[in-house]
Amino acid sequence: MRPKRKFKFTRIIRNVLLFIGAILLVIVSGNGVITRYEHKQYPAWGQYVEVKGKKMHVYTKGTKGNTIVMLPGLGTAAPVLDFEPLLNELAKQNKVVVVEPFGYGWSDLTNEERTVDNMVEELRSALQQANIQGPYTLLPHSVSGIYSMYYAHKYPDEIQAIAGIDITLPQAVDYFNESVPELPVYMRLIAPSGLARLATYIAPSDVLPIADEGTYSDENKKLTKMITAWKAYNTNVVSESRELKNNISTTKALTFPPNLPVMIFTTETDKVNKDGRSNITFYEEQLKNVHSHQLITFKGHHYLHWTQYKEIAKDVNAFLSASPASP
Repeated sequence: MRPKRKFKFTRIIRNVLLFIGAILLVIVSGNGVITRYEHKQYPAWGQYVEVKGKKMHVYTKGTKGNTIVMLPGLGTAAPVLDFEPLLNELAKQNKVVVVEPFGYGWSDLTNEERTVDNMVEELRSALQQANIQGPYTLLPHSVSGIYSMYYAHKYPDEIQAIAGIDITLPQAVDYFNESVPELPVYMRLIAPSGLARLATYIAPSDVLPIADEGTYSDENKKLTKMITAWKAYNTNVVSESRELKNNISTTKALTFPPNLPVMIFTTETDKVNKDGRSNITFYEEQLKNVHSHQLITFKGHHYLHWTQYKEIAKDVNAFLSASPASP
């Protein structure tokens, strides 16, 4: 009797696994169908340009003043939507451009390695293909600070200023004696498996900006959830995260060029380590040899532009107007 019972139990386990597999197949297939439908129903806001055989999305608003290029933080699924309130404020006096890197927003995925050189060359190519004339003021958030510093060193004649929002800089690892975090490989399954889409239904607040009511429109929030379902932690984002250690090593010796105007927005510090170091002392150290610089602190979190977009726009405009590099 025991062999029969064992066989029956094994058959039950097999059937359960087959049932779970069938459910997962339906979810994955359904997610793919919905994603293809959404792509057709909700086209990109800006224009597509071809970079290395793939489509990259470039959105532009405003026609006068400085040309400001906004660059997203790591894993920001929909950069155009994320930056929209700040973008709208800046576009009143400037030409503002958001280039969505591969793996972000409406842009394609790519097989190219996410090295700092590739990221910058793709950005530069997209701007050229979209006929966006420089010199540019780069407005990076978070990890894009590394790409901005590299761009300014490699093509100094193309960059007139940098205005960073709580930016990551390569010297931070040594300054704070910290290791470089990276996303686990399995995270790249979140979007294609349908788990990202499920998360937008179950916990929408986890994927939407934390901002005052009315800052982001209902249409913006709908599209943000939709693109999060497409792109959350996709293979390019995970690869970018896992390449970060190498990118920091590549740019570690770089500093801001002394003649390049640089302003940085950061959070009011509430964390000082045992050596008396904080985000504010770190940025002060990075800016001390820059002739024209400004460090501004706000209450808030890492995505300061969610809540402080009006103040940031005003300060950027004032800084560029006073800058010797301003056209």
